[in-house]
Amino acid sequence: MFAVIKTGGKQYRVAADDVLKIEKVAGEVGDIITLEGVLAFGEGEDITVGAPFVEGASIAVEVVEQGRGPKVIAFKKRRRQNSRRKRGHRQLLTTVRISEILTGGAKPSKKAAAKTEAAAEKPAKKASKKTEAAAADAE
Repeated sequence: MFAVIKTGGKQYRVAADDVLKIEKVAGEVGDIITLEGVLAFGEGEDITVGAPFVEGASIAVEVVEQGRGPKVIAFKKRRRQNSRRKRGHRQLLTTVRISEILTGGAKPSKKAAAKTEAAAEKPAKKASKKTEAAAADAE
């Protein structure tokens, strides 16, 4: 099954497990977010088209990465006027993985991914350094 969604002023044709970069959406890595702007969905000859959006349809996406796009340089020069301007810009992007296409007002079946073990170990390491320092002072 595929869907055509609109987000960030652009339209994308997506299917389950697709990974794409879209304009920045709020959320942390591992969060499950629903995107509401579904223009059409279906499979083969059976396609439902909205006017402009399909009622009750949404897309569940998992945030893979929050990042920035490549640098775009805007350089303006007016010849023989000793005038030039140089500006750089990097667009904020979110990399998402399409979890599932939801129809009929359904809710996402997946929950947000639990924090990774590496994130859980970091505070433990800080605590262990403090205890080691306290043990060294005690000796």
